[in-house]
Amino acid sequence: MMAAFRLLIALAGLMGAAGVALAAASAHGGDASRLASASAMLLFHATAILATVALIERGLLHGGIGLVAAFGLAIGAALFASDVTLRQYAGHGLFPYAAPTGGTTMIASWLAVTLAAVVRHK
Repeated sequence: MMAAFRLLIALAGLMGAAGVALAAASAHGGDASRLASASAMLLFHATAILATVALIERGLLHGGIGLVAAFGLAIGAALFASDVTLRQYAGHGLFPYAAPTGGTTMIASWLAVTLAAVVRHK
């Protein structure tokens, strides 16, 4: 489980860095307001991933479900932000429905966090 934690922490760090970069691009770029939503998704979910790892480590979340939730948050935020960012800079999305798929993945992952909190674990 330690390797999964380290990977999630590294992903959260990359998401945080990308979120700050996209916030700067949104603030300073011409007509780049859509990047603000990509930035927010990355920054909020990077923090949520770190919290989920810490709660699993403390035994407050079911480890298996919590890990699925944390990876889902990372995947969902990456899909959403990548699609929005590509639309801004390349003029096309990642693939059809990438942003809604990412959003749905994040919603499901938040529900998994809820489940991880209420399921009994050893």
